[in-house]
Amino acid sequence: MTSLLSVSGLRVGFGRDPKQNEIVKGVSFDLDAGETLAIVGESGSGKSVTALSINRLVDFGGGRIIGGSITLKRADGSILDITKAEEPVLEKIRGSEIGMIFQEPMTSLNPVLTIGRQIEESFRLHRGLTGRQATAAAKDALDRVRIPDAARRLKYTPNQLSGGMLQRVMIAMALACNPRLLIADEPTTALDVTVQAQIMALLGELKRETDMGMIFITHDIGLVAGIADKVMVMQAGEAVEQGPLGDVLDQPKHPYTRHLLSAVPHFESGRAARSDFSREKSEAIVPALKVDGLTVRFKVAGSILTRSPGSVHAVENVGFDLMPGETLAIVGESGSGKSTTARAILGLVKPTRGSFSANNGAIVDGSDPSVQMVFQNPYASLNPRLRIDSILAEPVIAAGGRIDAETRAKMVALLKRVGLPENSLLRYPHEFSGGQRQRLCIARALMLNPSIVVLDEAVSALDVSVQAKVLELLVDLQHEYGLAYLFVSHDMAVVERIAHRIAVLYAGQIVEIGNAASILSNPRHSYTKRLISAVPSIERRNQHFELDTRQVPSLVRPPGFEPPPAEWQSCGPDHRARAEA
Repeated sequence: MTSLLSVSGLRVGFGRDPKQNEIVKGVSFDLDAGETLAIVGESGSGKSVTALSINRLVDFGGGRIIGGSITLKRADGSILDITKAEEPVLEKIRGSEIGMIFQEPMTSLNPVLTIGRQIEESFRLHRGLTGRQATAAAKDALDRVRIPDAARRLKYTPNQLSGGMLQRVMIAMALACNPRLLIADEPTTALDVTVQAQIMALLGELKRETDMGMIFITHDIGLVAGIADKVMVMQAGEAVEQGPLGDVLDQPKHPYTRHLLSAVPHFESGRAARSDFSREKSEAIVPALKVDGLTVRFKVAGSILTRSPGSVHAVENVGFDLMPGETLAIVGESGSGKSTTARAILGLVKPTRGSFSANNGAIVDGSDPSVQMVFQNPYASLNPRLRIDSILAEPVIAAGGRIDAETRAKMVALLKRVGLPENSLLRYPHEFSGGQRQRLCIARALMLNPSIVVLDEAVSALDVSVQAKVLELLVDLQHEYGLAYLFVSHDMAVVERIAHRIAVLYAGQIVEIGNAASILSNPRHSYTKRLISAVPSIERRNQHFELDTRQVPSLVRPPGFEPPPAEWQSCGPDHRARAEA
């Protein structure tokens, strides 16, 4: 019986002389229909290049297949050698027989076309649908990936959706034509655990219904344990270990596989929560940051003939205190208001109402040099045209300071503190790895001696081993400088290792807040329970994810709408949950 996909001795190179710049070095594997192969490894290991080679998209990025074969068993039973296929043939199988979910939705979607038009394109090309039929199919595709207000979102352009929502759009597009082979390149990196579980359930449902084969590229070993049948570990362009899921996870033979498994943060239901800070024992009386009644609403534009339907209540009456030396993690689904809360505190989004104070001083215009931010994507956070010394100088200049010998000495000291050499000042961002770039972003945030650092998904784009080192660095810096962290994240295993307290956001409102260990070990609100039950674990093998058809409520409210006051239940010392109807 011929495999659905057979890759033998695949070699891929880049540049004018691809043989001298070989990235993938003799990779081989077989994939049967209905089977899932997980490819794991750190950045630069060749995972994505291998995936792009399967449908020859690597040709458009300066790469060339210089050896080996890739054969696909088509729907009609014929065998196609993809390495020798002409472009017109490849255009027909891309999307219809081989679907692909890319890692970075912002660079994969056309920024000037609506979401609806981009999803409809797949139905027009491969199914021949037009007009209302294509629009209806596009809406159904968004409904399948749990995007609320799907009909309205079809008219949005990519910049109007959050990163997690955009990733769901990409998944909807890839699944539109029910491909026989799906290549998923880090498809859930930007998603919170509940939506991640739903995506896994959707993929599992499709596998059962259509006997679809899947290549799943990820760094999340817990997710691998839940979905994969076979695992292939890649390092420096080579497959260093591959085999059945249980053999690779339970009896890893290669040192690199053991290194990856040891670096993965395992969720332990609060047992691994930090205990190095106590509010009761803290001598600090004045909070580093106090947020009271923060509300952010965005007016929905009406058409020429109709009035505005109201406003999006993105954040509704959020309040909390953050003490010096403490980490408060804000967790919740994509679109729950996590990043909007952080951006409002930094003055990047104008709040509708509410107040902030840093170190007992009111933040009048939403900006304060004592509050700094580290963004999610270290590749987009640094200006590629500036040297590192100019990048570190930016916050000083923006605050009205001068670049003198003292400032340069501080740059050198901070670089050393984040584990980078002094000569980094004369280099450019492209000369650093992802983990090094995020260290540079942390150094830049510390240039103005802040008391509060907002970290918006600051480690989600990093490999697990790099992620562990950056988390360790953040804890060390917190102890050294007494920093208060506002840590926005969707990764509960990471939250467990960095947070002292947790605030759970759902539909723009805090539904549970308090001590991290208490919330993770004994969640009281139903949404918090859903979040924690959806966390993947290396112990859960071949997990059957249940498809949850519950919709996230729409945040669009009519003009003049005001939500009723919240009622809270005390669940123990420093642990409160919103009462549910």
